[in-house]
Amino acid sequence: MTLHGIPEAPDSGEISPPSENWDASEIERIKARISARLDGTIDAAQLRSVTRRELARLVGDAVSQVVASGDHHLDLLTQRDLVTEFVNALMRKTDDTVAAPRVAAAPAPGDMDMAATKLLVQPLLLERIDVSAASQLERGQLETQLYDLVAEILVEQKLQLNRKEQRLLVAMLLDDMLGLGPLEPLLLDSSVNDILVNGPDQVYVERSGKLEMTDVRFRDDAHVLNIATRIVTRVGRRIDESSPLVDARLADGSRVNVIVPPLAIDGPTISIRKFAEKKITLETMVRQQNISPEVAVILQIAARCRLNILISGGTGSGKTTLLNAMSQRIDHGERIITIEDAAELQLQQPHVVRLETRTANLESRGEITMRDLLKNALRMRPDRIILGEVRGGEVLDMLQAMNTGHDGSMCTVHANSPREALTRLENMVAMSGVKLTSRAVRAQTAAAINLVVQISRMRDGVRRVVRIAEVVGMEEEVITMQDLFWFETSKKSDADGEGIPLGQFESSGLRPYFVPRAEYYGLDKVLLETMSCRTS
Repeated sequence: MTLHGIPEAPDSGEISPPSENWDASEIERIKARISARLDGTIDAAQLRSVTRRELARLVGDAVSQVVASGDHHLDLLTQRDLVTEFVNALMRKTDDTVAAPRVAAAPAPGDMDMAATKLLVQPLLLERIDVSAASQLERGQLETQLYDLVAEILVEQKLQLNRKEQRLLVAMLLDDMLGLGPLEPLLLDSSVNDILVNGPDQVYVERSGKLEMTDVRFRDDAHVLNIATRIVTRVGRRIDESSPLVDARLADGSRVNVIVPPLAIDGPTISIRKFAEKKITLETMVRQQNISPEVAVILQIAARCRLNILISGGTGSGKTTLLNAMSQRIDHGERIITIEDAAELQLQQPHVVRLETRTANLESRGEITMRDLLKNALRMRPDRIILGEVRGGEVLDMLQAMNTGHDGSMCTVHANSPREALTRLENMVAMSGVKLTSRAVRAQTAAAINLVVQISRMRDGVRRVVRIAEVVGMEEEVITMQDLFWFETSKKSDADGEGIPLGQFESSGLRPYFVPRAEYYGLDKVLLETMSCRTS
């Protein structure tokens, strides 16, 4: 889709909504094509050895290929249903054709759950393998070897599991040995956005903006701490009593925060913000009602015209997602330097240099802060500098960079409104240790920041851009701003019967202060036409 004359972004991979003329016969034709493709890619031997998760990946690939190769506009939920249907059918086929080992004295099914079985089998398995050698193998190779060993142990212990349950048991053991244990199924669940571990017996997830309790459990606090240690050591950090809190990331880019006793009173706590597999674009955000088409145009123009943009919002409001989406409008010929505490930005430009801070070692030496990286970035010939989040004195260096030729820079900050975001920047400048008057700080802020975008997670769980404010300049000692767009909640009712806020995006109709810059890039007419739209 093209938004009001702005060239459309690269394909984000989003699935178009189903056609209104969708019927059962069309579904059956698609199923036949998927079945034919699976017959050509999965043979009987592979079906007997593959785990359910690997089978789901293979089926998912087949469904995606069928959808991509034809004029089928399946929505994401329908695709998931098809994957589940085919996986269940294939699993039943496997269980019908392959008899599971039987032992006369084995407990009846259901007498022992999988978690208890794993606790019994795991120590016996570790006695029979070389853990260091096993850790060097690929997951598929190790799984093949473990399957036979687990089968032997089950026979010895007179435990009766069918083939499907054995595969699940081996997957659980592998998750503990190579992965993140009980968290692995949650990491593979595409509907989960956040994973929150509050000790061994309390694991929450966020789906569609809503928190819900899961049935995932750890053995004890030591098990949680072991998984946390595995996460942070992979990125060269540590978690212990001397360093009880740390920011890290998973191999796929998911952001992780870990805090352990004595700071976490009730036991180790892990918070995971999952990496988005699909690239979110502004067009995607329009379809999801995060923004209106007019707001999308303003944000595209702002990014294209090299405005310095501050994205403000609360925790989990979608600041990083919005920054990633806006960055797609950056010219591919520009050199971008990103600076973060834990790298999570997913910029899709070809010329990006990613920098990440480093904590001090056991001797309290070797720490590299965001200020250090920012100062070094200025020597790396950047066209734009993007800070994942400003939290302290580095904001002064960022403002100075914005004022010295690095237009188009972006950063995020925690704040509840555009005005409060600027106040927070002023307070953080004081943390730099440089003594400046309030007027000097505000003047520098007003000269550096062009646009403040406020994003919020609303009561229905949807993240929305609720205000776009432009920094105009200074009047005496006050930074002057003007609103360009905002989300107006209905005065009659703030929610419909399903708890979804009623409202619409409103335009101020004002002439943006950055029209001359838009004119330089040939986008002034589109900008003014967009601002003339009163409602959306």
